[in-house]
Amino acid sequence: MNIQVMPEHKLSSVAPLKQCNVEKKDVELILVKDQNGVQYTSTAIISAPGRPFGAAGPEDDRETWGKKIDFLLSVIGFAVDLANVWRFPYLCYKNGGGAFLIPYILFLFIAGMPLFYMELALGQYNREGAATVWKICPVFKGVGYTVIIIALYVGFYYNVIIAWSLHYLFSSMTTELPWLKCGNSWNSENCTEPQAINGSVLGNGTSYAKYKITPAAEYYERGVLHLHESKGIQDLGLPRWELTLCLFVVVFILYFSLWKGVKSSGKVVYITATMPYVVLFVLLIRGITLPGAMDGIKAYLHIDFKRLNNLEVWIDAATQIFYSLGAGFGVLIAFASYNKFDNNCYRDAILTSTVNCVTSFFSGFAIFSVLGYMAYKHQVKIEDVATEGAGLVFIIYPEAISTLPGSTFWAIVFFIMLLTLGIDSAMGGMEAVITGLSDDFLILKRNRKLFTFATAFGTFLVALLCITNGGIYVLTLLDKYAAGTSILFGVLVEAIGVSWFYGVDRFSEDIERMMGFKPGLYWRLCWKFVSPAFLLFVVIASTVTSSGLKYDNYVFPNWSNLIGWGVAMSSMLFVPFYAMYKFFSLPGTFRERIAYCITPEHEHHMVADGKVRQFNLRHWLVI
Repeated sequence: MNIQVMPEHKLSSVAPLKQCNVEKKDVELILVKDQNGVQYTSTAIISAPGRPFGAAGPEDDRETWGKKIDFLLSVIGFAVDLANVWRFPYLCYKNGGGAFLIPYILFLFIAGMPLFYMELALGQYNREGAATVWKICPVFKGVGYTVIIIALYVGFYYNVIIAWSLHYLFSSMTTELPWLKCGNSWNSENCTEPQAINGSVLGNGTSYAKYKITPAAEYYERGVLHLHESKGIQDLGLPRWELTLCLFVVVFILYFSLWKGVKSSGKVVYITATMPYVVLFVLLIRGITLPGAMDGIKAYLHIDFKRLNNLEVWIDAATQIFYSLGAGFGVLIAFASYNKFDNNCYRDAILTSTVNCVTSFFSGFAIFSVLGYMAYKHQVKIEDVATEGAGLVFIIYPEAISTLPGSTFWAIVFFIMLLTLGIDSAMGGMEAVITGLSDDFLILKRNRKLFTFATAFGTFLVALLCITNGGIYVLTLLDKYAAGTSILFGVLVEAIGVSWFYGVDRFSEDIERMMGFKPGLYWRLCWKFVSPAFLLFVVIASTVTSSGLKYDNYVFPNWSNLIGWGVAMSSMLFVPFYAMYKFFSLPGTFRERIAYCITPEHEHHMVADGKVRQFNLRHWLVI
């Protein structure tokens, strides 16, 4: 008879026992007895030393990624989205070229990577979605609902942009691209052929990128959006049937990519996450062979250190690094929750965040080589053709492509890239909603396929508002308010909840249990002080610099701004409302309720004994 002490729930190689849900304080003993060559074991389960009872472990039966590469491609596919192509290159050019990389890389290291790492570790250790992960500090569960609602809101309009890309892809399958010349049914009488537009025609102070009567600009606004048939946000009209079909196809793809969980979505990203890199490389090779391409690339990389004296440059860098990495949408937490318990999420965070930022920089060469060609063709400065957002990828770039030999091929390739860039980011947002709510409500988990269908169909119905004649106004409103200040607020509260209330020291111990080493002092300082300060700075800056809604020359009515703030507040209010609900639903005195609210659920038995870590000064000072 041998008596062995077996730590960390590793009972024996004969009969691994699943974690049970009863707290015991006895020492765990295993009795091993040989009888006729057969081993018998008798065990008493205890809370593993150092691991909070109830925390997920290697024995958890939660679904996991088929392969490690599935997870990495899913994270990269989510983080690398349309903004990497249509926003970063222009911001870099506008804010001092190479000089812009100084604040951008600084914020990447002191805030972007730490927040990215924090969310991956949080999801992987607890193996829960964005809401139920807050069993570590129950009063903050409202922030989980906040980010889930925001991810849902983003799906309402982000899928529409993918539908535009699909519409352009179908329209490109002709011998002559429809935005090449005037004379089509959607063109106005003022439509002007691009060959007739040059620096002398534009005159001083007029940017070619803002010239709305080119064939490409009119195809986008009149042929696709039918914006000319709307008088404003109060005059939406009915959904356009062509865009409705495209939107349906997008939602159809999303549903069948997600309905079986990460086992299915992990395979889709093999195409959607890798295709943009192939296309970007091909477009770059073609771009640098065009006349004027080098001028465009020089303008992209020019260094103007004086721009760093402007606060706006630092605000742009901070907001870009935050939105580019995608922290705060609940997606990283959801994806990481399907990892194996001992996965090295530290290495994953460094790798994927670096790949994302390098992609942003690399895409600038493909974009500005073509912008240089456009400037050369129209005999204008780079600044006259440089723009961002939809105007870049649906007007300027398609126009440039239409003038090349084999334009149909280049257009198809470009819009396939936009389609794949958008699809896997949309998949990530929808997965955050599905995982976050199904982990919280078991009935949804048991009926995942039905819940996935309901989520996809719901986003389709709301998105119909964005494909009406005035749909671009609804999309602009949602883009500004659905995930603006609200997502910054959500991540700020999340960072405070993890670093201060749960505790950086305890969070570091969780990471050590997973990977065998503690995060260094640098990471702990960033989590506790630098990242929250960075987020507070971005929240204040975005609020102070915020202005009323505009789309080109159209100024939205005041009531639309009120609706926008209503959308933003509808997600943010989950934080205080849930905190009040939690406080008043708990038993005990005022002090005990506070203790229950801020103590991890597996330590609630310690509240009765008065052993509440957060009531000690040391908890707030330790790093």
